[in-house]
Amino acid sequence: MANLLFICSKNQWRSPTAELLFKDHPEHKAYSAGTSDKARTRVNQKMIDRADVVFVMERKHKELLKQRFEIGNKPLIVLDIEDEYQFNDPELVKILQVVLSDYI
Repeated sequence: MANLLFICSKNQWRSPTAELLFKDHPEHKAYSAGTSDKARTRVNQKMIDRADVVFVMERKHKELLKQRFEIGNKPLIVLDIEDEYQFNDPELVKILQVVLSDYI
C-alpha cells in the first residue's frame, strides 16, 4: 500500500478533496496538509517521511517543501491546480481524477 500526501496552502479545499478520493481505496492511503501557518493540518517532516509520493497543487508548494523539509529522492509531483475551487467541487474532482488516473 502506497502512502500519498497531498499538499496545498491551507488544507481546506484542494488537498482534502484529493485525500477524499482515496477514502477506502484498496491500494493507497492518502493524507493531506497545508504549507501555511493557517493550515487546518500543517505539513511536517513526519508526514513527508511517511509518504511514498508527495503531490503539491502548485509549484510554490514544491519550493516551500524543498526549503523547509528533507524530501530525499521520493517523487514530488506538481499537479498545477490553482486555488479557485471549494471543497469537493465537482470540477475539482474531475481534474483530480484525470491527473491522478494512474493512482485511482
